[in-house]
Amino acid sequence: MSHADETHGTRRDFIYYATAGAGAITAGAAVWPLINQMNPTADVQALSSIEISINDLEPGTQITVKWLGKPVFIRRRTSDEINEARKVNIDDLPDTLARNKNIGEATAADENRSLDESGEWLVMMGVCTHLGCVPLGDGAGDYGGWFCPCHGSHYDTAGRIRKGPAPENLPVPVAKFVNETTIKLG
Repeated sequence: MSHADETHGTRRDFIYYATAGAGAITAGAAVWPLINQMNPTADVQALSSIEISINDLEPGTQITVKWLGKPVFIRRRTSDEINEARKVNIDDLPDTLARNKNIGEATAADENRSLDESGEWLVMMGVCTHLGCVPLGDGAGDYGGWFCPCHGSHYDTAGRIRKGPAPENLPVPVAKFVNETTIKLG
């Protein structure tokens, strides 16, 4: 072998590298559609955030909206509901975590679960944390909040589990006020 072949590589080395490069590009081209099909579809991406008008919601009433295929409860609470939720001792709750994606780790105090400082607005996923049923609202259950009749879970006026098999409080999704009459989910 000559000195030129040793320093610059051989023709065979070039063919190996070219073949390996072409193989890698071909493999990537074949695998990309499989990876890309795991991305969310356009209709799911379009629903990843929605705005809800709360202009007509009176104190003591709630609406249920569908977001990402799941129900979300938006309740405008009365002062009695807020006072009832705020006087609960956190240590008496089965789940002492807020489960609020807007603030991260925090206790299940009512102030950590409501959307505003006054506590008037409560936004929660409307899915029982036991087996995924949809709880009944409007003062249902033993604690004046929500009740899941399927297995007997009772939630209070802050959406915290108080009695029954559900292990966690109803989760609070990412939500914020866009203006005084609109809440944005996501």
